[in-house]
Amino acid sequence: MKKVITYGTYDLLHKGHVRLLERAKALGDYLIVGVTADTFDRERGKINVQQSLVERIENVRSTGLADEIVIEEYEGQKIDDIKRMNVDIFTVGSDWRGKFDYLSEYCEVVYLERTKGISSTELRSDLREIRIGLVGESPIINKFVHESKFVNGINISGVYTESDRKLGNLRNVVQLFTRTYTELLEVSDAVYIISHPEKHYAHIKEALLSGKHVLCESPISLNNEEWKELNSIADERGLILMDSIKTAYSMAYDRLCLLAKSGKIGKIYSIDATCTSLSHYNTENKDELPYTWNSFCAWAPTSLLPIFQLLGTDYTDKTICTHLIDDAPNFDTFTKISFIYPHAVASLKVGQGIKSEGELVISGTEGYIYVPAPWWKTDYFEVRRENPSDNKRYFYQLDGEGIRYELLTFIKSIQSQRNLSYVSKDVSEAIANITADFYQRKDTVLI
Repeated sequence: MKKVITYGTYDLLHKGHVRLLERAKALGDYLIVGVTADTFDRERGKINVQQSLVERIENVRSTGLADEIVIEEYEGQKIDDIKRMNVDIFTVGSDWRGKFDYLSEYCEVVYLERTKGISSTELRSDLREIRIGLVGESPIINKFVHESKFVNGINISGVYTESDRKLGNLRNVVQLFTRTYTELLEVSDAVYIISHPEKHYAHIKEALLSGKHVLCESPISLNNEEWKELNSIADERGLILMDSIKTAYSMAYDRLCLLAKSGKIGKIYSIDATCTSLSHYNTENKDELPYTWNSFCAWAPTSLLPIFQLLGTDYTDKTICTHLIDDAPNFDTFTKISFIYPHAVASLKVGQGIKSEGELVISGTEGYIYVPAPWWKTDYFEVRRENPSDNKRYFYQLDGEGIRYELLTFIKSIQSQRNLSYVSKDVSEAIANITADFYQRKDTVLI
């Protein structure tokens, strides 16, 4: 029996895919089809895949051409598969000609002519573009514009800002630059909001009432009542409202959470997260102060993420210790929050104008996960044991600090009309609750 193997993503299955599979099938007696895993696609920089792995496998299965389907998960797997399954012929489309000649050491390599005039890339580009307007004064907007170029289906419609001092040459990049929010909403299908946190509620509400989808830098609001109102409006109008915490979309962070939840380090008893910076507030610059984030809003949502995602939001007690600047209300130089759960404890430290090791440590009964500074944009972490020889290091590619994957998730949510956010609603609400307690000085000790 002559075995043939081929590989692909098979996103938005089309006649070109089917034709290629038919011709691959004709090369032998038994066809094995490798479908790339979501994580493998991301590692290769292929982030615009519209369908999940399960959907893409079903695409291939539905053709009736595959005798066996395998999942391609890592670089070099093709050699392993060919040797393990005694494959006689490896085949792919002619656009890969020469790329896989090295496999001729293990089997015959055949390049098949592709069907011209159709591809998954073209089908994805045919989907209606989502016009996204940008709101705020933060230089992160520049990163957002840059990362949007890697995601199909996005058109930056314009920028609404009250101060462009930190936006560099963005005026030369974005066509519409306005100081009228209504004008931006009129030319947008959705908005990304990174204005001052005290303005989030008003900006989100106006966008939702105008029928626009919203991706807002966390925290979404400064109290629970506003959070509930905004989510209620979004639900009633069938709109997407998502917290923006780019760390949630970092592959390394996502994988360490999966490992922790799977019991890799046993039962979790403690989580400690730190995010600090030595940059100081310029309280004398009264023009810029209204657009400056305090360290709590800038860092606490990110630091709260692993705590709430791994331990849940049902803590039994908490204490907020904070040092505030005398001449700038609500601006904290340093804040520490301690949580007590029925089964664990957790703490976070955030600060601006103070420095500590920006690491994340998750402690369990069988070891601990250590993420070095800056943990919130890491591409590496370790699982450490009692015996150092049992330690294991994990490396993952980090593209765009997670922004492009967050953008991709936002676009997919809009297109599918399902909120696919990596930050669940209960975590989002818990962040809003902690934010409210900070501003209202509930369970707070001033130091």
